[in-house]
Amino acid sequence: MSKPVLAIVGRPNVGKSTLFNKLAGKRISIVEDTPGVTRDRIYADAEWLDNEFTIIDTGGVEPDSKDIILSQMRNQAYMAMDTADVIVFMVDGRIGLVSQDEDVAAILRKAGKPVILVVNKVDTSDLPSSFYDFYQLGMGEPFAISSTNVLGLGDLLDEIVSKFPKEKHDEYEKDTIKVAVIGKPNAGKSSIINTILGEERVIVSEIAGTTRDAIDTPFSQGEDNYVFIDTAGIRRRSRVNENIERYSVIRALNAVERTDVCMLILDATEGVTEQDKKIAGYSHEEGKATVIVVNKWDLIEKETNTMKEFTKNIRNELSFMPYAPIVFVSALTKQRLPKILETVKFVSNQHAMRVQTGRLNDVINEAILLNQPPSDKGKRLKIYYATQISVCPPKIVIFINDKELAHFSYTRYLENKIRDAFGFEGTPIRIINREKGGKE
Repeated sequence: MSKPVLAIVGRPNVGKSTLFNKLAGKRISIVEDTPGVTRDRIYADAEWLDNEFTIIDTGGVEPDSKDIILSQMRNQAYMAMDTADVIVFMVDGRIGLVSQDEDVAAILRKAGKPVILVVNKVDTSDLPSSFYDFYQLGMGEPFAISSTNVLGLGDLLDEIVSKFPKEKHDEYEKDTIKVAVIGKPNAGKSSIINTILGEERVIVSEIAGTTRDAIDTPFSQGEDNYVFIDTAGIRRRSRVNENIERYSVIRALNAVERTDVCMLILDATEGVTEQDKKIAGYSHEEGKATVIVVNKWDLIEKETNTMKEFTKNIRNELSFMPYAPIVFVSALTKQRLPKILETVKFVSNQHAMRVQTGRLNDVINEAILLNQPPSDKGKRLKIYYATQISVCPPKIVIFINDKELAHFSYTRYLENKIRDAFGFEGTPIRIINREKGGKE
């Protein structure tokens, strides 16, 4: 079951970012822990009373807008309507009701989603006289909060989680391989699914973002059961022509959380874009097996080393997932399409593979003999033993003497040796360095 999504909408300077950071439990920055991942921090995970959910940040003024504030707010409202399960509509309790609030309220009333009206910057128990003006928006009882001073957030969170959809259990058999088809709009996700299935199961259009919601398509091939989860795009509207691609990341989040394998579709005519990196980064961080599918390969003029150079570029741009196999295909000509399912099944098995502790330690010990662990100020890293504690993704705990000596480069060296010995192709490996005694 994927996490429900909360969107915070409102005009600039009403306190959206402050509430976003408070609910996330930390100040969100654009600094990324995973080398090579370049991603806007437009979302964060949060939890309230055992309810996990994802918050999306709808902020960001676009300088190309003719009417910056109004265009931005409409943009936010439409994105929230398309993306979120629950919408928080934030207004400013100090300034009071303004015309832009009324404009966005008119849009949100048509959303068909639960909308919670939140009056921010109410820093005392005495409500300002302007508070009651917000009833004119016709959005129900307003919630008075101060996101800066953390006043009223508990009641607000209770209301938010009460509006989330009820959890549904996965209806698929345990051996079903769930495949999230991810990628930016118009890369050819739906076309590839349709061609593999041999029928028009998903609407295909030349207009980017015509898939509104995630679509599950179960099918079988021989004895293998699959379900394609086609990640939704954002509908293009005449008023919403900015910031659309960055929100396709949010569409990928829910699908990735539900899946075993991610099929990242790249457009061969565009190469690896920043948006592709963001979407791929989420798959990597969630520990999912990944197959990189380069679509529209028929449109590329070929020379002797075209595929080799293209592969090299992908490896450079997606350096954080060197484990992901690459398949070059054309949905139009059906070139190499059978290779996709073959590769998906293979990486799914690798994702769920477990290795024996004895064999794992033989590989670790041999790696130590070939390249001694690092030392610092006369103290050398000692590796006692390793064991795999879980699968999907494979998670390996290495027991050591001092975590401070476990440099990233040596951990990566050990990971490469483990991959050389056992494969784990298509899946990230989580290596946890744990001091003997329990400290990670």
